Amino acid sequence: MRLAVLDIGSNTGHLLVVDAHGGAAPLPASSYKEPLRLAEHLDEAGAVTPSGIDALAAFTAESMRIAEDRGCADLLAFATSAVRDAVNADEVLDTVAERTGTRIEVLRGEDEARLTFLAARRWFGWSAGRLAVFDIGGGSLEIAAGKDELPDVAWSLPLGAARLARSLEEASGEGELRELRRRIRVDIAHDAGNLLRQGHPDRSVATSKTFRSLARICGAAPAAEGPLARRVLPLDGLREWIPKLVGMTHKQLGTLPGVSPRRAHQIVPGALVAEACMDIFDLSELEICPWALREGVILQRLDTMPHLGAG
Repeated sequence: MRLAVLDIGSNTGHLLVVDAHGGAAPLPASSYKEPLRLAEHLDEAGAVTPSGIDALAAFTAESMRIAEDRGCADLLAFATSAVRDAVNADEVLDTVAERTGTRIEVLRGEDEARLTFLAARRWFGWSAGRLAVFDIGGGSLEIAAGKDELPDVAWSLPLGAARLARSLEEASGEGELRELRRRIRVDIAHDAGNLLRQGHPDRSVATSKTFRSLARICGAAPAAEGPLARRVLPLDGLREWIPKLVGMTHKQLGTLPGVSPRRAHQIVPGALVAEACMDIFDLSELEICPWALREGVILQRLDTMPHLGAG
């Protein structure tokens, strides 16, 4: 069957259409993206602005049209931290539902971490042993770890790259940048014992755009080499790059390999979060996983469809 997943992230709205059948990995068939940047379209009270709601409704309506044209039997629509944390989240969801007929589900942070972990587990398999998964989104950081398909621990922190970019823009000097770095590490370390007391992970991986961009900056294979190429983000390499990144303008950052100009301002805060994760959990590198939250949502849906045939 053909499924569509509508992912309303803090940075991007992404419709992914996949072909699925029993015993096989979901096969991407179509993709449609728009840079909604909801995490950066909040007013001073923390509400999604009217223009943000309009953009979300228009993107959802167009996604529904594409999913119908592509012959999708089911559409799974969800939103993450930008909508989850907005003070007018109910108004946003109600308005979109009224205009499009689609009710978007808001994922809890813990569920976001759990589903991303499921995707990474399926990608790397049981041979990965005890697995730790880190995901820097636009609005939040998700951390999960465990030895099974469901993580033993999973939590979410408001340390997304887009969210922190606003704080970084307000920083006027080295002292404020250092304070942001300190705050990131305090927040991550607060619950680090939940993961560490279960033992050091056998394999530690990272998912999503920010980690992929940082790995590419540090020399990982380009996207053109395909998802099966092994890619890692080394701590030593990241440490060497951070002072250089801090000294670059947004325009200069946007010319780096793997960095899109519209996300250039998020690279430095993303790098600070990535470095903090590796330091606090004593990791020399993170392996990049091509699958993330969208694939986790798809896999969970397929797991509830035992009638899905193999041909």
